[in-house]
Amino acid sequence: MVDLWQMERELRGDYAVVCGVDEAGRGPLAGAVVAAAVILSDGLVLPGLDDSKKLTEKQREALFDEICDAALAFGIGLASVEEIDEHNILNATYLAMNRAIAGLETQPDLCLIDGNRADGVRYVNRCIIKGDSKCASIAAASILAKVYRDRLMMELHADYPQYGFDRHKGYPTKAHYAALDEHGASAVHRRSFLKKWEAGR
Repeated sequence: MVDLWQMERELRGDYAVVCGVDEAGRGPLAGAVVAAAVILSDGLVLPGLDDSKKLTEKQREALFDEICDAALAFGIGLASVEEIDEHNILNATYLAMNRAIAGLETQPDLCLIDGNRADGVRYVNRCIIKGDSKCASIAAASILAKVYRDRLMMELHADYPQYGFDRHKGYPTKAHYAALDEHGASAVHRRSFLKKWEAGR
């Protein structure tokens, strides 16, 4: 079992307030990209805390509420489908991350960011590759971002039931492409992600 605090403590150094940042929804064909920023008290024990991808939907849902209750601060930021199409997905992800960090009640001295690039993040940061499985606050952020985005997609499913967003959450599955072939693209689809599909029609 990985100690999610070991690396985080080493990285914290002289920084008093550290937050973890992660995103959900870079790959889907539809819906916003969502980022979360979380500040946890040092050494906080949250049983079951892990990379959101390693957890079941039920586990993520339960941890979402626990993280929100236990965190010293958390923020959630979005970048819309329009912003993704206008700025590209990487820059839209930075927009969402900056909004999540700006939404924290306490501003961090250091942001630990999942991944290997953070050029567009306006705050002092360090990138941690696979940080969601190495650092507690990034793992917590990964869960908040994933659950929040899944809930958004369930809301979109109510408006656009023909696409099956409740099942694939907008990701490029066979069923999603079949629905696109039948119904065409909706207002919540990322046009910049559908160029190949449109060319093939």
